[in-house]
Amino acid sequence: MTTWQADFYHRPQPDASGQTIWELLICDETRSFEYEATCPQSQANSLWLTSQLQQISKDNYPDVIKVFRPQSLSLIQTAASRLGILCEANRRTTALKEWLTQKQYPLIVDKPPPIPLSENLWGEQWRFANIAADYLISAFSDLPIPILDIPEYLKPLNLGLASTTPIPGVVIYGGRKSMRLARWLKKNSAVSLSYIPGAPDGLILEAGLVDRWIVATFEDDEVARAGKIYEERKQNSKGLHFLLVQPDDSGMTHSGFWLLQTES
Repeated sequence: MTTWQADFYHRPQPDASGQTIWELLICDETRSFEYEATCPQSQANSLWLTSQLQQISKDNYPDVIKVFRPQSLSLIQTAASRLGILCEANRRTTALKEWLTQKQYPLIVDKPPPIPLSENLWGEQWRFANIAADYLISAFSDLPIPILDIPEYLKPLNLGLASTTPIPGVVIYGGRKSMRLARWLKKNSAVSLSYIPGAPDGLILEAGLVDRWIVATFEDDEVARAGKIYEERKQNSKGLHFLLVQPDDSGMTHSGFWLLQTES
């Protein structure tokens, strides 16, 4: 499957005449293919984008174009749909973000305040956990888990992590709501899960392009200490962590498993 990563946004600075310039950047996942083009703001629309995609592809279109910036998504979606290309909202556009960083373009995307997770999704209990890197994939990849999200590039070996590195995670015991929660997490594209100290402390889920959800709040010192260790381990695992959703602590059935990574 051919996947491109794309961004279409105005440059940080206007040109010499003071005009706002929009720039289209497209690359594949290894940056062996790169394309860039610019246009004045008056031409920054889906028709211009469609013509660019046609020019690049010459009818050899990619299967998917991933877009991380909300302001770019609608325009690129419209252009891609005209050509029968699937456009996917996805924060995980590592190659493109690397390119933007090299160009010294800001990657900051405005995010709304986190909102509480709906009560009809939240389960019965949760806890912090950790699993050694060499056991993480084999422990879950062969189990009959209905929802399993293990991207190849997030496997510990592909991140260059030592086999003994503890990979932190969160386990949610969802009870009867377990499968409902797992489906919701899949639909909303879970990205990362962070412990945030405060009054009270919280567990915040990043999902979709900019969505943020309050998964739990607590004022327990022991849980807070576990949360700090969880974040320290994320620093040592290159941001890699996991989320496991299961009905109970029996270990007999599981609803969903995700490999996640904190955004750089």
